[in-house]
Amino acid sequence: MDETDGLLAPETPEEARSAYEAVGPTAQTVTREVAKAMEFGREEYHERVTGEVVATARDALFASLLEVREGSREEFERWHEDYDGECEVLGNENVDRVVWHAFDGRAVAATYQSKPEAARGTLRRQAFGRLYRPLFE
Repeated sequence: MDETDGLLAPETPEEARSAYEAVGPTAQTVTREVAKAMEFGREEYHERVTGEVVATARDALFASLLEVREGSREEFERWHEDYDGECEVLGNENVDRVVWHAFDGRAVAATYQSKPEAARGTLRRQAFGRLYRPLFE
């Protein structure tokens, strides 16, 4: 049986935008605390921690929270047969495991043989870039 990992599985663009906005303050806090741990002074902080830096932290945080399904090739194929949308599969079709994420009629999947953590991380970045980034630009 396929498994899920992650917290965010928005069903609509509005839910995705709301979740993206909700992680904004957390991204700011994390960025500020990391800069503090790196002992940035006030001037260096204002010079180096730009809006782009915080936006990158927000993107990474949102992506890291996306719910990912993981299963065997057969479990993925069964899901894909029932999925009423387009699905882009990345990787080699001759491997045993697949991770996938679907949103708003589109899905991204990635195949892997071992290292599920790495596969989930890669898939989350791909899902963010392909499925969500256009909503937030």
